[in-house]
Amino acid sequence: MPVIQTEGLTKHYVSRRFPPRRQHESVRALTNLSITVEEGEIFGFLGPNGAGKTTMIRLLLGFLHPTDGDARVLGHGIRDGTLAIRRETGYLPGGISLYDTMSGEQVLDYLARLYGRAAPLRAELADRLEMSRRTLKRQVRDYSRGMRQKIGIIQALQHDPELAILDEPTEGLDPLMQRAFYDLLDERKGTGRTIFFSSHVLSEVERVCDRVAIIRAGELVAMSNVSELLARRRRQVEMRIEGEPPMLAGVPGVSNVQVRDDRVSCQLEGDVGPFVAAIAHARVRDLTIEPARLEEAFLEYYADESDLEESRDDAPAAENDPPAVNDDAPAADEDAPAADEKVEIA
Repeated sequence: MPVIQTEGLTKHYVSRRFPPRRQHESVRALTNLSITVEEGEIFGFLGPNGAGKTTMIRLLLGFLHPTDGDARVLGHGIRDGTLAIRRETGYLPGGISLYDTMSGEQVLDYLARLYGRAAPLRAELADRLEMSRRTLKRQVRDYSRGMRQKIGIIQALQHDPELAILDEPTEGLDPLMQRAFYDLLDERKGTGRTIFFSSHVLSEVERVCDRVAIIRAGELVAMSNVSELLARRRRQVEMRIEGEPPMLAGVPGVSNVQVRDDRVSCQLEGDVGPFVAAIAHARVRDLTIEPARLEEAFLEYYADESDLEESRDDAPAAENDPPAVNDDAPAADEDAPAADEKVEIA
């Protein structure tokens, strides 16, 4: 049984534009999305800001109701099994908000009780993320952004969930902590746990994911293994040369060649061998090959920049506003309010 399976999942919002453009006009946050996530894999959910990633996650957890379609998470339907889904899932919301008057330890205790499960991995996670016992005793108001993000990661994984759903998990982490986080994901995968995380950072996907789905303006445009993703990757190349520039026109994988004085720039896709052969006899003083950005790596899936900006402008407030962790925390008992009823606990 797949850990996550969606069938035609759709979510439309009533437009909040003022003045309204047309009566009853809706914003298509997610349209006819069908994906499958298997047990024991790290699955990346990619797209630019405003593409519908957070809406998808909130639908899976029951914080939003779909306009159409359906999904199952860990064997539970998202329409009638949301309490079970939240108990068995670890969730890190994007832009996590914590209780400033509590200590880090108190926040972790409180959220563990909401999950209704013990927290056997807390000590190990805190150690790996360099959150000492002394630090956990401090009030959250004294924490930096990175420390708050670490608390968010710990609370999502401390109860050893079968599935961890992580929304932009490395925001605010320094490179050293990002590496520690990636190692944690690899270890979770090694124990058979499943990781589903959204991101707009291509390097994260290259580092940890087995498969990825790419969405644009709420629609699935590609789903592939990482090896297939990397084969399409476009890199930005900058060179400084002496003398005549190398002849790059017609070289396989090379495009958008520009020559200005002693500088040559181009984009490089796929095998670098033909490019290296083409510049072998040029007098190259400096050569830089930059990592691809998401939009460059999947240029064929995206329209021009104006279309991207329009899709972001049309994104509903629910997609862009960061959720508070208390709104998204799993319910502890059957007396919890319905999934669409917002509860303020701080």
